[in-house]
Amino acid sequence: MTSFRLAYVPGATPAKWVRTWAERVPAVPLTLVPVAAADATALLRAREADAALLRSPIDREGLHAIPLYTETTVVVVAKDHLIAAADEVSTVDLADDVVLHPLDDTLEWSSLPGRPAVSRPETTADAIELVAAGVGVLVVPQSLARLHHRRDLTYRPLADAPQSSVALSWLEDETTDLMEQFIGIVRGRTVNSTRGRAPAPAAAPASAERKRPVRKPSPPKPARRTGGGAGKRRRRS
Repeated sequence: MTSFRLAYVPGATPAKWVRTWAERVPAVPLTLVPVAAADATALLRAREADAALLRSPIDREGLHAIPLYTETTVVVVAKDHLIAAADEVSTVDLADDVVLHPLDDTLEWSSLPGRPAVSRPETTADAIELVAAGVGVLVVPQSLARLHHRRDLTYRPLADAPQSSVALSWLEDETTDLMEQFIGIVRGRTVNSTRGRAPAPAAAPASAERKRPVRKPSPPKPARRTGGGAGKRRRRS
């Protein structure tokens, strides 16, 4: 049975597009394939997914990519941390903190803020555990902070940090009809979109309209005869 396989990295939220797909293409099931951010492009090249929602930076060799949105970057801290009292912070405010830098980090730093940790955690999930243990703070895209939400942690926007973008990507030589369908859904095209449809027939020109029938004039009526002239009576003498 034909299906459409959509891979997605942690924090990406394909649910609304999956619902729209089910309404518009009910005959083809959409299968979600979770994948680590570092493995997403390899999954596409191995043809183990038809498309992927992945994070920048993207190795674009042999791949199409449509940017979808850019996320707010936040710093995750314990609820009793001083930063929790602020509405927004900057990297300067992290100068005295140990800033954890997991191996699966997707942010492109020119220089890391704060103090470096003794070692790098394997994953973002591991780093979250260390933040909860009071070891340091963690800078991540907001969707990852939500994904790893804990009651004892909170997060605040980090104004001057690099940002992470999410894109839809697929193989350059695999732009199938199903792929076009999904691109249309992600780009917000309506079900009545004219893309790919045959143009509507042009309206008939005004000269082609049916002419009204011309009424022929009625033949003239014969003149009525009067009683004078030839039938005059003689006067009596």
